Formats: sequence, structure tokens, C-alpha cells
Amino acid sequence: MVRLTGSSDSLRTGNVFRQRLFPILSLGFLLLGGCSVGPKYSKPTTQIPPSYQENANWKTAQPGDQAQKGNWWEIFQDPQLNALEEKLSVSNQTLRAAVDRFQEARDVLRETRSALYPLVTASVSPTRTRQSQHRALFGATSPVNYSDFTLAGDVSYEADAWGAVRRSVESSRTLAQASAADLETIRLSLHAELALDYLTLRGLDAQKQLFDTNVDAFDKALQLTESRFQGGVASREDVDLAATQLEQTRAEDIDITSARDQFEHAVAVLIGQPASSFRLDAAPLPATPPVPPPGLPSELLERRPDIAEAERRVASANEQVGIARAAFFPTITLGLVGGFESGKFPNWLTGPSALWSIGASAAETVFDAGRRHAVSDQAMATYDEMVADYQQTVLISFQQVEDSLSDLRVLEEEAKTQDAAVAAANRALDQSTNRYKGGLDTYLTVITAQNAALANERTAVSLLTRRLTSTVLLVKALGGGWDVSKLPAVD
Repeated sequence: MVRLTGSSDSLRTGNVFRQRLFPILSLGFLLLGGCSVGPKYSKPTTQIPPSYQENANWKTAQPGDQAQKGNWWEIFQDPQLNALEEKLSVSNQTLRAAVDRFQEARDVLRETRSALYPLVTASVSPTRTRQSQHRALFGATSPVNYSDFTLAGDVSYEADAWGAVRRSVESSRTLAQASAADLETIRLSLHAELALDYLTLRGLDAQKQLFDTNVDAFDKALQLTESRFQGGVASREDVDLAATQLEQTRAEDIDITSARDQFEHAVAVLIGQPASSFRLDAAPLPATPPVPPPGLPSELLERRPDIAEAERRVASANEQVGIARAAFFPTITLGLVGGFESGKFPNWLTGPSALWSIGASAAETVFDAGRRHAVSDQAMATYDEMVADYQQTVLISFQQVEDSLSDLRVLEEEAKTQDAAVAAANRALDQSTNRYKGGLDTYLTVITAQNAALANERTAVSLLTRRLTSTVLLVKALGGGWDVSKLPAVD
């Protein structure tokens, strides 16, 4: 209620104002609790298998559940990897950009929510005017010079009678949550990418160590062959074969260094450092970590941030359908203007100088050549698109888990067979070397055995690297310990 003080005229003015204001404000409060048009949101359904196919005969190592808690990369028990992952969390530029996008989405929500409240403006306007004495209808009583002091306030409010503003707020809220889920998806992807690059680099370190050892062994073999040649026991061909084997292995050793540099540079970028000033010393390859339990496929929908993001975008598209349908109903606006106006400053803010105006308006589009129907149909098509994207994201998630489980199962079996192959190749190498020294075989037999032993040892190192990286991919496919309860309210 507005109270005006002053003369009896001003009191009568205030009474009239209150009598007329009451029904209009009552209409406004009624419209504030208006209805909401459009569909009610329900989470889209998707086909969920009862269990993972690859998990039927898969026994996870213990303790496997630690991979889903806290910093999942700690399962590799590598202090240097842990330190690099911590640097990524604070220095990665891609992650910082994702955080800024999330903050932008929250600011958009604040801007949208402001439409729920009236818009209040105030203005003050002191003027001094001189009019022409030759103007039309100029009379003796018409002032030539006069002042006008105006102080006014304006309150306008577009009533959310059909829920368009509330749906806009909810749409912005779900988009902000989608941005938060996208941030977590990027965070998980970056941490996984760093782990993959680091483990691949350590695999190359192991291969280089293997080649360095073989280069030393082949160099000693060359020296032995040259001594035998000088003693007339071996042929010149044996010396050339030994030299060829040595130089070829040295070339492959150098090539590993080039590949390692590429992964070292990639790690530098991920932790926000220039590649020129970053270096990782050689270190052994971590042991095979415990495999995280995949759980049930139904749990995956709550553990993947990209699925949560897709679902939140479906919810936002649903609100846009309601907004489009609200455009078929009238727009109702309430307005109130009040203030003081006087030609003389001393009585500017007195009761008789008061002015006010209050009213409401309703506007409805009569003809728009099908524009609103087109916007409504577009909103429905966008909603259907978001639902399809959501379902596709779920399908891809199941595929990624199955792929990782399959890789780990196959690689474990392959590693056992490869270990047997390495042992057999080393026995064959020892036998061929002894037969060559005894003059029973040519050096070509030794070369063949050396190549077989080196190739099998290199394959064994590659398999261990693949098992480690497949574990990272499985953790990533399972969400990295994230779940939908960590999605912020964003308000």
C-alpha cells in the first residue's frame, strides 16, 4: 500500500489511488501463480542390458574398488604420474576454459532468473523552458519562461501467466548443469589422456632399455665374430652379418627416442608447461594395476558425466517446447508510475505535486503467417534430436566398457602366451650361440635366434603397456569415480 501525506486533497488522492490499486494488484498476484503450458519432463528411456557380456567370465583383481574412489590414477602406484596429474588439475588450459564456460552458463542463469522480478527505473528531470511568444494560441496568461521539476519512478512487470519465464529459468538451469557435466567429462578425458601418454612413454623407456641391452650384446657378439675371423674359424660373411645386426638394432634404438620425445611434449602441454622446458627422465614401467569392477550396466548411467550432460540437454529442450507453446497465449504486462512534478522547487515534493499512473495491458498476436507454429515444431524437433543424442551416448558408453573389458581379458591371455614365447626364444638363442661357438652352425642361425628373441621381448613389453593403457580406458569408460550426485545445483 502507498501512503501519501499532505493536504486533504492529497489524502483524497491517496484514497482513490488505493481503491484503484487494489484490484489491479490482486490481478497481478493472481497472474504470478499462473499456469504453465507445455509437456512435463520425464527422463528418456533407453535399452539397458542386464549385465556386461565380457564381465560374465571376468574376475577382477582385489582391491579393485579403489579405482573408483578419489584420484583413480593412484592405482598405478607411480609417484611421478601422481604429481603430473595434480599439476594438470591446476595448470591445464583446456580445463580452465571449461571452468570458464561453466561460469558463463551460471551467469546466463542469473540473467534469465531476473525476468521473474519487476523492472524498476527512476528518473529526475529539472528543466527550464522559454517558449516563443509567436507560437499558435499564445495568450497573455501563457508563460514565456517556466520551470518544471519532475521526480518519477516506473515499475513494469510482464506477468509469467503461462510459465514461459519459469521454463526459461529451468532451461538455463539444466544447461548450466549440462555445462558442469561437460566440465567433468573434459576433466576425466584430460586425466586419462595424461595417464595414457605417460604410460606409453614408460613403455617406450622399457623398449629402449631392451634395445640398449641388445646393442651391448650384439656389440660383444661382433667382437667375438671378428676374433674368430682373425683366427680363421669364422668367415667374413659372419662378421658382416654381425655388423649388420648391430647397426640395425642401433637404428631402431634411435627411432624409439624420437617417438618418446613426442609423448614427452604431449605431457608437457597437458600440465601447462612449454615443451622446451619440460623433461621426464627414464623410469621403469609400472606393474599391472588391479582392474576396477565394472558393476552393472544400469549403474553406468549414473557414473558417466557425458551421459548426465546429454540428459540435462534433453531436459532443457523439453523446457524450450513449453516456451514455444506459451507464445500462443496473450502477453500480460502490469505497469506503475509514481512521482512528483512541480513548476517551483519549494513545493516540489509536497502532496499536491504527486502524480501516479497504474494499469495493465494484454497483447495477443493475431496473425504471424505460421511463425509460432514453426518455432514450436522446431522446438519439438530439437527435443527429439537431444533424445536421440542421449540414447546414442548411452550405447557408446556400453560399447566402450565392453571394448575395455574385452581388451583386458584378451591381453591377459596373450601376455601369458607371450611370456612362454620369450622363454623359448631365449633358450633357442642360447643353444644356437653354443652350437656356433662349437662350429656346428653358421652365424646366420645365431642372427635368426637373436631377431626372434628381441622381437618376442619387445612384444612382451608392448603387451604390458597395452594392458596398462587398457586399464586407463576402462576407468575412463566407467566414469573415473564420478556419479550424478556430484552434479551441482548451480543456483
